[in-house]
Order: sequence, then C-alpha cells, then structure tokens
Amino acid sequence: MAILRFKALELVNKRKAVTVKPAAARRSDSFGQNVFNLEAMRATMAGEYFKKLQAAVKQGAAVERNVADAVASAMKTWAMAKGATHYTHWFQPLTGATAEKHDSFFDLNSEGRAIESFKGSALVQQEPDASSFPNGGIRNTFEARGYTAWDPTSPAFIIETVGAKTLCIPTIFVAYTGEALDYKAPLLKSLAVLEKAALDVCQYFDKDVSRVHTTLGIEQEYFLVDKALYDARPDLVMTGRTLFGHAPAKGQQLDDHYFGSIPARAHGFMLDFEEEANQLGIPLRTRHNEVAPNQFECAPTFEDANLAVDHNQLLMDLMSRVAERHDLKVLLHEKPFAGVNGSGKHNNWAMSTDTGVNLLAPGRRPKENLQFLAFFITTIKAVHRYGDLLRASIASASNDHRLGANEAPPAIMSVFVGSMLDSVLDELERTAKVPLDKGDNIYLKLGIDKIPPILLDNTDRNRTSPFAFTGNKFEFRAVGSSANCSSAMTTLNAIVADQLIDFKTQVDELIEQGKKKEVAIVEVLREYVISSKSIRFEGNGYSDEWKEEAARRGLNNVPTTPLALDALVTPEAAELFARHGILSEVELHARHEILLEEYQKKIQIEGRVMGDLAINHIIPTAIAYQTKLIENVRGLRELGLDGDHTQVTVEMIKAISGYVSTIKTTVDAMVDARREANKLTDVREQAVAYCDDIKTKFAPIRRAVDKLEQMVADEDWPLVKYRELLFRN
Repeated sequence: MAILRFKALELVNKRKAVTVKPAAARRSDSFGQNVFNLEAMRATMAGEYFKKLQAAVKQGAAVERNVADAVASAMKTWAMAKGATHYTHWFQPLTGATAEKHDSFFDLNSEGRAIESFKGSALVQQEPDASSFPNGGIRNTFEARGYTAWDPTSPAFIIETVGAKTLCIPTIFVAYTGEALDYKAPLLKSLAVLEKAALDVCQYFDKDVSRVHTTLGIEQEYFLVDKALYDARPDLVMTGRTLFGHAPAKGQQLDDHYFGSIPARAHGFMLDFEEEANQLGIPLRTRHNEVAPNQFECAPTFEDANLAVDHNQLLMDLMSRVAERHDLKVLLHEKPFAGVNGSGKHNNWAMSTDTGVNLLAPGRRPKENLQFLAFFITTIKAVHRYGDLLRASIASASNDHRLGANEAPPAIMSVFVGSMLDSVLDELERTAKVPLDKGDNIYLKLGIDKIPPILLDNTDRNRTSPFAFTGNKFEFRAVGSSANCSSAMTTLNAIVADQLIDFKTQVDELIEQGKKKEVAIVEVLREYVISSKSIRFEGNGYSDEWKEEAARRGLNNVPTTPLALDALVTPEAAELFARHGILSEVELHARHEILLEEYQKKIQIEGRVMGDLAINHIIPTAIAYQTKLIENVRGLRELGLDGDHTQVTVEMIKAISGYVSTIKTTVDAMVDARREANKLTDVREQAVAYCDDIKTKFAPIRRAVDKLEQMVADEDWPLVKYRELLFRN
C-alpha cells in the first residue's frame, strides 16, 4: 500500500491540465444541440402532430397513439442523423442513480431484410426487470414484470460514450401492478397537485392565470481528487468517503480556497463538462471554489422542477464520466473528508404563473403583496405542519455526517425569512382587528408597504437555516449532494399543495359568512402566522443554544436516518400522500423499507471496509514500525546509550501497542455487533442496530488509526494522506 501511495503521488506530479476547445464561440450557439427540443421537433415533425403533442403536454393529457408514432419517427430520424445507433428508456429507480437498457434501431423485417426501426410503442413503453431494482417488497423475485413509460414533458437527448451515441428517453418506472418504483412518477404527480392548488388560490388575485409552474434551481457541490490518489484509497473507492485520515496542518481555516482562483486541472475539467452539459441543454451558469480545499460548486439557471431534477441526475453522471478524461474523480458524498466542509445540494424552489408572476416575489402594489403573502405564509405553515416529513425526505447515511455539523443546516427543520419579513409577520400577528372601510389601505396598515425594498435584497442570508427565504424563492439547503432531489421536492410540493387547499377552504368559508375576500384572506394568514411562529428562526442554527430553544418550541431534532424515516409511516403521512394520489400507503411503506435497507447496507459496507483496512493494513504497518523502534532501543542499549532518549522511544512503542489494541478489540466488537444485528428480521430494528451498535464503533477505531498516522514514519504509512488528497491536483 505504501508503495502504491508513492507511485500515485509520482503520477500526480506529472499531470497537466487538459486543454478544452469549445464547440462554438458562444455557448448559446451550441446550447441544446443534442436535445430533441422544440426546434428539433419542428424541423422533423409534421405541424399537425407537433401541435397535438404540445397541446397534450400543456394540458397534462395522454399522447394519442398516432402522435406517439409520429414523434418516434421524427425522434429516430433526428437521432440517427446525429449518429445514434441505439435508444434507451432513461429512468430513476429507487437506487438513487439512473438506469438504462439499450436497444438498437436495427431490426429485421418479415422478409429478413435489415432495417432501422423505432415505433411509437417502443417510445411509449419498455419492460425492465421490476424485481431486480429496490421495490420494498412490492415485487417478488419471480414477479419480474415492470414498465418504463415515456415522460413527454422532459425532452429526449443523445449521450456519447467511447464514441457510441445513444438516444435517451426520460421515463417513469412502475411495477406491473401499477405502483411507482422510481422517483420521477411521484414527483410528476406532486407537481400536478401543487399546480391545481396554487391555481385555485391565484384566482383570488388574477383570473387570467391558467397555469402555475414549479421552478427549481439546484446548486451542486462536489470534491475533486486525482484518480491515482483515489485508487490508492480503498475506502474512497468502496464507500465514497475516507474512513481514516488525520487532519492536515492546513485545512480550510484560512478561508483562502473559497471563491479563489480555480486550479488549472479543475478549471479544465469544468470547461469540459460544462461544454457537454451545454449541448445537453443543461443551463449551467456558475462555477466557483467552495470553502474546503478541492471543493467546488456549479449551478444552473432555474427550470421547471421536473426538468431541473432530470438535468441534475444527468449532470452527476456527466461529471463523473468527464472527470475520467482528466484523470480526476468527482466525489459527490456529503462528507468525504472529516474536519472540512461537506457538500450539499441547495434546492431553490419557487412557483410562477403563465402570466409571468413569481408567486414568491414581493410586488410593488398592495394587491400583489397580499398574493405574495398568501403563498409565502402558506409555505411556512406547511413546513411547520409537516417538518418531520421534510426531514425524512433528505435522510440518508451519508447526509447524517453533514447535517448538524458546522457547515450544514441542522437536522432541526426551521424557516429563515429575514428581518424585514419577520417584522411584517410580527405586525400581522399583533393586528387583531382589520378595518373594513379602507380598501387597499388595509394592507398598508399591516406594514406590507415595507416589503418592496426586499426586492433589493434588503435582508440578510442565513447559511445555517435548512429552509431559508432568499428574496424570491425558498432555498431548501438540507438536501445532500449525492441525493436525487425528487424525494425532497415531492414532499415539499405535497405539503405546500395540501396547505394551499386548506387555505382556500378556510377563506371560502369566511367569504360565505359574509366577509370581504381580502379580509378573509388576511384573517386566515394571521392565524397561520400565529400557529406556525415556532418554526421561524433567525439566529445561528449551528449553536447548542438553538437545540435547546428548538426543544422548548416543540421542534424535533432527529439526527439519524433510521429514526428520521419514521415520519414516512405515520397515519398523517399516509393520509397526506394518498389524499392527493401521490403515493399509496403500500408505496410509502415500500420506500420506508428501501431507505432503511439502504442505510443498513451502507453502514455495513463501511464497517467491513474499515475492518479490512484496520486489520490488514494499519495494524501490520504499525507493528512493523514498532519493530523498527524496538530494534532501535535494543541497539542503543547494546551500545550503552540507555537513557532518557531511549525512554521516549519506549513510550512510543507502548503508545503504538495501546492504539493497536484499541483497534483490534473495537473491530472485533464491531464484527460481533454486526453479527447480532444481522440476526434481526425487522428492517427498522436492524437499521437502528447498525446505527447505535455498529456505527458508534467507527469513531474510536478512527481515532486510534489517526493517532498512528501521526506516529508511524511517513515513508511507511500505507494510505494516501489528507494533505495529499486535498492539496495535490
């Protein structure tokens, strides 16, 4: 291992930045050229079918079979003209990654003649194995049938790998019995429910609104390490994070990496994957160094939420493939290195109308501000009401390492709104009576005339808040960097839709009692402000004081995934998702089981890798070095040089023995605990056991190994060190 480490460092020293030549002088000239977008459709489809397809997409209606045939024919013509030979249904199973099964356009006709064929039936539906993907017991091993079904709202695209081009068709994935086995199907359902609920509320303010879109901008944080260094760290290869590693003398304490000059190799990689992303229609705009060494971020412009999620899933895959060309590895794990910042995926979420209004942007007129407050306050109320569900939506073994640390929002769900809006909500709470005879002045009395300056960002930002309002959107900051955002967005869409429906019901009841519409709206909003006040927090979410304050407010702090996931299987959760047709109780329980199993398996893998490295690499290295020290002491004593200096070496020998003993006994205890946990048949009990009895052994093992790293001669240490992983590129 030590030899491998130094060979890897030799390779790093020889690396040069790869020069990347853009496909076009301007990004806009090549944007979306590998996407079957509106321009490609117009160029290859008959006008009649193009109009029918767009109408179906806008209305959320099923695409007619003859239209599907026309789309398939045009898609094949376009894809083959670009060199594609195969097509695949590209879907998002509950593994968290994307999946694909490639089929060739090549076929034989009835006469045995070779032809290129792609029919509407192949576009609309395929049949992957539904028992080989996580399904939470929905499908038995012998019940293999499942279907992928075309999502016409997300355009097809072409991916090129090792010179081969494949047409990728975004789809949902469902079981033969109809249950969703992916992340996309529930997301699409939640978007439809939210649109209907938001549209109904919009009618109070603007009768011309006919569509409401949920928009999303996903910031992606990641680390880059050299491929040779990565390959020399078995823990990185197997788990995505370093299980051992003493902190280097210099980490991020000088804050010199953040927004600093981008290193040459990283810059070349960024240019390369941005170029490919641009051709795939992913609208990346931002790149920069993040806080930790070798940590970076990219961010796109806002898109429709479904497309934004598809693009983020595609981006993660694209980044990993492009990195290989630069002899780099992209680390998407939430906490690949201890002691420096982890990585998140901030989800910037908003709603906008087809009349061009962002429903979460304060306006210039009182009427616009009342509409803003309706959606703003209702969202806060939804988070207050369903905070535990929102916490469950971002729970994972990897995100547990990040949440609550001093670089990420805590596991406590809270909402930050900024001082200006906080004062507006406080004023609304204090105003018990609203005059009925002052028209629009009713809103001025509430202080809503103070809102417009917020358009100029007249409020601070709070990076410690898991759910923060940032001027014209809510930023869900607790989502992990490796996550599929569909889970968080499905939950957020569902809870906000549910609260909007309740809001309209309550307002309509007051109107029926004879109250003016505006007064009824304000009364309901005031009640929401009062009842949800405990969720609003403007202070430091990292502090211990906040944990104590949150407990007094009745807000839950659930730091571990097995317990956080309990929120998925409560009667309230089942009623919520079933009420809106997003997830049935069977689907919800299946997801709960899948996520628990995933947690258990990841901790199990980490435990096995940790045990292997500790017993087979670290202990032998420590004993070999200890033997050198023993020989040194023996030689000194033979020369009659026994004294204080030999006693120092003896103390080192004793310390090494102590750390080796700690490692061996704790690894043995971990193995025993794992053996006992594996006997459990209940998936939740097993996940809790892995969390409480096995994962807790990781820290003492790591502490002993990291102490040995400081003691053993550098030339003998087998693992690539943090200073090499974080500062060599």
